[in-house]
Amino acid sequence: MTINKKIRQRVRFAHRRLREWRMIAKGLLSTRHPVLAHIIPTRRCNLSCTYCNEFDDFSNPVPTEEMRRRIDRLAELGTSIITISGGEPLLHPDLDDIIRHMRHRGIISGMITNGYLLTVERIERLNRAGLEHLQISIDNAQPDAVSKKSLKVLDKKLQMLAEHAEFGVNINSVVGSGIAHPEDALTVANRAVALGFSSTLGIIHDGSGQLQPLKPLEREVYEKIKQLGKKSFARFNAFQENIAHGRPNDWRCRAGARYLYICEDGLVHYCSQQRGYPAISLFDYTREQMRHEFFAPKSCAPYCTVSCVQQIAMIDNWRAPQKPLPRTNPPGLESIQSESSEKQQALAK
Repeated sequence: MTINKKIRQRVRFAHRRLREWRMIAKGLLSTRHPVLAHIIPTRRCNLSCTYCNEFDDFSNPVPTEEMRRRIDRLAELGTSIITISGGEPLLHPDLDDIIRHMRHRGIISGMITNGYLLTVERIERLNRAGLEHLQISIDNAQPDAVSKKSLKVLDKKLQMLAEHAEFGVNINSVVGSGIAHPEDALTVANRAVALGFSSTLGIIHDGSGQLQPLKPLEREVYEKIKQLGKKSFARFNAFQENIAHGRPNDWRCRAGARYLYICEDGLVHYCSQQRGYPAISLFDYTREQMRHEFFAPKSCAPYCTVSCVQQIAMIDNWRAPQKPLPRTNPPGLESIQSESSEKQQALAK
């Protein structure tokens, strides 16, 4: 790595930290804007991990102009961070332009990718586009029937990132249902730290984002990984203590308000695991609706394992106890949300 590259990395790191602290300060001062939104530029993925319910192998990418419109709308709502997810976002032909537009609107830009499509040239393009955060989830040391996202396959990609990326990189290892060798998560985490990346641990949930308690070996791996990595906003994961032991969490889910999940069809959902609720177009989603969801308790919350939603809720867990507000929604919306609530309760049973 050249001296100029190291200088650029350090300057961009300092700039990211400043923007992150401003984001936290803004979130503490006001509850009337989304802190984080996930947007999906394509549902298609080049892999087919058996535990994943967030991909297909046929969808077309969302038109670039439509992605810009959605980013503009999120900016109007005051959104601080947008994370591009999928599917596999690197399959979108104009991903760099989408990232540039996020930065043009003053929004912190992130992406979740499986890493397979990364090359030195692609990393340099992401640098120029202004990407600020990238996460790769690595499921095992060797590829198997459950997941091809293995350290063996991706290690060269990680070395490329360590050498060339000017954005922050987080490697997420996983334990839980469907992972045959939980000790692999520790191998992945150690490799991430050795390369200078931050390291987090995800606990695999079921199809509705609900808890599957860890077995003794999985809990042992979890305890060891907790001691690794660098402190950052992504490390705010104390809620996983209860998850690891199969206990419910007492927290205030702010999905639909502080956290928005925007699917490829442009609809707002609570999260990736609660798609269909409330399923309202982003362009019809009002501040009044956001305010209602801020105060509305979610029946799926106690055993939720969706880390990004839990982390964003920490900004507000100390204030504003949840109790549904009277609705002031457009005609017909009440019936949609009533049906969503019934589905949530059924999934939580």
